[in-house]
Amino acid sequence: MNPVLDEMFYKVPRANFLPTEHTVDTGLDVPVPIGFGQTNSQPSTVYQMLEWLDVREGQTVLDVGSGSGWTTALLANLAGPHGRVVAVEKIPQLVRFGRENVERLGITNATFHKAKKGLVGWEDQAPYERILVSASANTLPSQLVKQLGRGGRMVIPVRNTILVIDKDAAGDVDRFEYPGFVFVPLVS
Repeated sequence: MNPVLDEMFYKVPRANFLPTEHTVDTGLDVPVPIGFGQTNSQPSTVYQMLEWLDVREGQTVLDVGSGSGWTTALLANLAGPHGRVVAVEKIPQLVRFGRENVERLGITNATFHKAKKGLVGWEDQAPYERILVSASANTLPSQLVKQLGRGGRMVIPVRNTILVIDKDAAGDVDRFEYPGFVFVPLVS
């Protein structure tokens, strides 16, 4: 167990990020529908991805596929008041839902954006020290690798495997694979 993540999961309860009709599912360790064919990811998977991502206080983080805003809120708390989170979502209704959920908790270091057609991520504020992707890509998006700063880390599902991508100071990339996961597809 990770005491920092344990505190964040307590401080940012999942129930605040689910549609009313699904708040009864809060305690279940399963993905929960949030509409538009998207889900609020399984808590144990989110926990593991955040552990691999290893967000530090003051970092700039990109949250791709922000959905209901739960991961954005967790990341904003991990980055602390001197860090910032840029949340990107393709579905306009979920951009609004996520933003409202995060604002209701008084979180001020996160911004939400509707993804630009044909682009993955949010190049306008790159590079990022950390990138979290919460939907499965078919291949590792080169656009996101470019947006990852030197010394940065990205955690991204590609098909049924979670990749941990580290970019060193020279810009070279290492990749670690953790198979056996299932995600909704990354909307393009």
